[in-house]
Amino acid sequence: MTKLDQLVQQHILEHESRLKHVDELLERAQNDIAQAGGSDTGESLTSLKLERDKLSRRVEEFKLKPPGQWSKEEFEKTGPMVVWDALAQQLEKMIERMER
Repeated sequence: MTKLDQLVQQHILEHESRLKHVDELLERAQNDIAQAGGSDTGESLTSLKLERDKLSRRVEEFKLKPPGQWSKEEFEKTGPMVVWDALAQQLEKMIERMER
């Protein structure tokens, strides 16, 4: 396995870790919305779910590509982790507002 292949695998694991965190936050937000019955918050949550699904599909695309077929350019374009972090922050803020 080349150094690039190792980096790709590490990158995929990092994306999966952030996906798991976002999924936990989504579940918590859904539970809070169900208890509070807020429709405006529900619309925001739907938007965040769509963003999560889009990012999740990219992770699946990364995983399906066989080792050795990644180019350095593709690896650099796989999407910054900051997108996951921004999504998680939005969910955390939503949860904080609902739990007050």
